[in-house]
Amino acid sequence: MARRGERRPPVQVERISMLVEKGELAPPAALASFRQTGTPLAVSSTAGTDSPLEKALANLDRLVGLKEVKQLVHEIKAFIEIQQRRAQEGLATEPLTLHMIFKGNPGTGKTTVARILGCIFKELGVLSKGHLVEVERADLVGEYIGHTAQKTREQIRKALGGILFVDEAYSLARGGEKDFGKESIDCLVKAMEDHRDDLVLILAGYREEMDYFLQTNPGLRSRFPIRIDFPDYTLDELLEIAQIFLAERDYYLSVSAREELMRQLQVAHNLRHSGNARLVRNIIERAIRRQAVRLSGQKNLSRDQLMIIERVDLEGGAAA
Repeated sequence: MARRGERRPPVQVERISMLVEKGELAPPAALASFRQTGTPLAVSSTAGTDSPLEKALANLDRLVGLKEVKQLVHEIKAFIEIQQRRAQEGLATEPLTLHMIFKGNPGTGKTTVARILGCIFKELGVLSKGHLVEVERADLVGEYIGHTAQKTREQIRKALGGILFVDEAYSLARGGEKDFGKESIDCLVKAMEDHRDDLVLILAGYREEMDYFLQTNPGLRSRFPIRIDFPDYTLDELLEIAQIFLAERDYYLSVSAREELMRQLQVAHNLRHSGNARLVRNIIERAIRRQAVRLSGQKNLSRDQLMIIERVDLEGGAAA
């Protein structure tokens, strides 16, 4: 009980604390919720002094799951730093070949990690800009002879100083020798050589398709020494992603809604082998819309009523 003169924490803050204690709300989601309430949090004396590099690494570490991916990114950072220090001492150095293969299902964090890598590489002096240009086959492959080279070079030009992220990269080799996709691959390989000091190429796609793609292109395989597997999220990780997504938007799940969401994720995981954040986002966005319909027309709604997602708001979400 608060003593006289002390400010009692808002009801929503007490609710958040209770959910954390019960294990129903993960710390990242709780932190987002606290920020939304406007409650002042204890801040260290060094707040605001973090460098962009430290912030990028913190953003990486805050991602749900992806333990091995995070570890590999930290290893790449350490490798770059040590090679730079060896060069300063006049010691032999390893070449900084940072082109990568990202393998995994959609919605498993590949694009997010690529953006973070762009920032890290910029701060380490490997790239001049560190931005991300995301493309797919339609952005690279043209409709007639010479058109593909033109389109691919234009995307390369946009990506100079940063990362060119080619999603579903295996589609560039689907048409065989006569397909224009091969011309795009040739342009990309040439760009890797011509701009080796200010361009990183990341080829991404489904695990099986990317493995086959690299097997059929042995020359290409040798140019990508870093290969990162992005596993599907576990059910607990998907629930944590949902809670963070809701907390950032000033919503939270009732106990029965949490149970319903977990049930839907379990069904989807079993039937579709789907463990990705896009599924969660779709379910939650639909629940928010349904909550709005449920509340519309009601008067004198409380703050809590506007924030809480009930079980009825989630029913049918996984199939939507």
